[in-house]
Amino acid sequence: MKVSKEKAAAHRAAIIAAAARLFRERGFDGVGVAEITRAAGLTHGGFYGHFASKDALAVEAFDAAFARSVKRIAARAAPGGGGLPRYLDSYLSAAHRDDPQEGCPMAAVATEVDHQDATVQQGFASGIAAYIAAFESLLPEDGEGNGTNRRARAMLMVSALVGGMALARAVAKSDAALSEEILVGVHAQLLALAQPAACA
Repeated sequence: MKVSKEKAAAHRAAIIAAAARLFRERGFDGVGVAEITRAAGLTHGGFYGHFASKDALAVEAFDAAFARSVKRIAARAAPGGGGLPRYLDSYLSAAHRDDPQEGCPMAAVATEVDHQDATVQQGFASGIAAYIAAFESLLPEDGEGNGTNRRARAMLMVSALVGGMALARAVAKSDAALSEEILVGVHAQLLALAQPAACA
């Protein structure tokens, strides 16, 4: 039975969404095509009608995950969105730590990407670049107005966010107090670092 274009597009979107969740939850190598399509409510037989390979799916899944993260930043950067403090509250929370499948793709799978196909690596790099560019919008302008220092602060802060979340997750089950201390400590230091004078 032939599937309508609308239904095919919905199936494709469901596969991408399921892959984005499962890759963040269990890693790229921790989940296969059959499991992804099953999570999307489909059979794996039609997978290759939508994607040439698991790598091709990964590129689109990570693109969707990064787009979602960038949208969250934009919402915080908008007037009334709470700015950097609210974004840090959300990112460095126990809820984000305990639910990687709905969170930041960098904190979930960054250490795996260098072992993947070049197209996956390039897609992930593009996502990181977009995330850093968006994150800059949460930071105050530099005194000189050239943006260089703000970009440097954004890169350092994103690195601390991702590393802090990865460490908090790594110790959450064995040392909950240390996990919480990491989240709270990184939050406090990043608020201080946000000011231009911090990197002068």
